[in-house]
Amino acid sequence: MSALLLSLVAVALAEIGDKTQLLALLLASRFRKPVPILLGIVVATVANHALAGLVGAQVATWLGPEGLRWTIGLGFLGMAGWTLIPDKIDEEEKPRTGSAFLVTLVSFFLAEMGDKTQIATVGLAAAHPGSTVWVVVGSTLGLLVANAPVVLLGDRIARRFDLSKARFVAAALFALFGGVVLIRGI
Repeated sequence: MSALLLSLVAVALAEIGDKTQLLALLLASRFRKPVPILLGIVVATVANHALAGLVGAQVATWLGPEGLRWTIGLGFLGMAGWTLIPDKIDEEEKPRTGSAFLVTLVSFFLAEMGDKTQIATVGLAAAHPGSTVWVVVGSTLGLLVANAPVVLLGDRIARRFDLSKARFVAAALFALFGGVVLIRGI
């Protein structure tokens, strides 16, 4: 259960101000169909994070406990720094036309490749051997926790929510996670 909760919190925090959250806002304003957009996010995230979880589980077997501890701890510290850098959507990443579900599915799957939430999922799966399914469930829920309000409430949230402060809090929490792992272990 701790793998699920930690994954949910870590990914929800990493997603704040992330390019996929900006993509969710763009899709919501373009299509105005929240159900197919949310379904596309779920399917894309499960597929992407399942791959990340499998990679993380394999990494855990390669590194061993001490190497894993240092990799995870330093990875969380790196995530803290990365979280402070605001994301933006490049022109070629903007969805064009088509089915809201299919555009969301493809856009989200591709945008998550190498994204901080995918990398966090790899690290979390490595840190919780035998709990890969719970890590994937938690990371998917975390991504939904951060994106569902954006899809459902869009512009109202964007006007009232200070992303720079949210990124700072998320970065501080990642730094705390990294410090705890380095000092106490996984």
